[in-house]
Amino acid sequence: MKQKTVLSIIICLIVIMAGVAVGSVFIPPGVIFQIIGSKISGADLPEAVKPATVSILWNLRIPRALLAFIAGGALSVSGAVMQSVLRNPLASSYTIGVSSGASLGAGIVILYGFSIPALGALTLPLTGFVFGFATILLAIALASRLDGQMENNTIILVGMVFSLFVNALITLMSALSRDHMQRLIFWQMGSFSMRDWQAVYILAPVVAAGTLFILRYHREMDIMTFGEEQAKVTGVNLRTVKWALLTASAAVTGSVIAFVGVIGFVDLVAPHIVRKLFGASHRVVIPMSAVFGGAFMVICDLAARTVAAPSELPVGAVTALLGAPFFAYIYFSKRGGHVKTGRRIGRL
Repeated sequence: MKQKTVLSIIICLIVIMAGVAVGSVFIPPGVIFQIIGSKISGADLPEAVKPATVSILWNLRIPRALLAFIAGGALSVSGAVMQSVLRNPLASSYTIGVSSGASLGAGIVILYGFSIPALGALTLPLTGFVFGFATILLAIALASRLDGQMENNTIILVGMVFSLFVNALITLMSALSRDHMQRLIFWQMGSFSMRDWQAVYILAPVVAAGTLFILRYHREMDIMTFGEEQAKVTGVNLRTVKWALLTASAAVTGSVIAFVGVIGFVDLVAPHIVRKLFGASHRVVIPMSAVFGGAFMVICDLAARTVAAPSELPVGAVTALLGAPFFAYIYFSKRGGHVKTGRRIGRL
């Protein structure tokens, strides 16, 4: 287990280094360490290191790679929680409407020019977060009203209804304001382009706090994977735990969506890979999902900005191209397992 963990962290660091080094201008690892050391210690750089290289690395690539890693890690942690709490391998925060709510908030800002003077450029991410978070709160509140036990199927069904309704509102808004439709569509596909250190400084502590809060419930999540009846027998307060975990996951996801747009499939891919490699204990699954999800997102972002260079692809499109086949594999492998089981029972 320790060897797998250390190896995974080393691979993750290599991926981040590649995300920083590779681009329209390749920056050797030695130069990268020199620039980082200079920024931290204040030491002078060799004359061979050009100011343009320093600016590209420090102002563009490092914050972009770090933001991609933070976003991927946050989405993966959220996906791991959703899959455990709802006992559905295809569950995610998107399933219960977080992305739809954030998109509605972003649509209001983009299409109608809504702005908060005191916030300026932060109006869009804050509005996206508030709408995404409000959507999940409404979905959970309605699910608890319809079903006092908050059964998993009820939560998923209510979330899907909310998503469909909000997506219909977004479609109407786009149809009525076609001049800004392209910008909204691009935001909905996700991108790390033109993001700076400000986004990293804001998002990093939010994601770290949310992940640590979720990690406190690792024992409850382990028990809940065996079924709700088993959890009740062992004394788990399902209603309280579900509220806490679903809300924390939505807050983490909503924060990411608010800054980088809607990016899917990362929260499905990484947790499944981690469970295959490290087992089902959430004490390991949660932090390693953050590591694998972050590395996966950095790879996708690297592909998004290099495959069609000098043009840049939306990173959400890249994650979908890689994640959709994985999604199909998970779905049909589960169905295949049920079919085989049914055949065996029939033979008996």
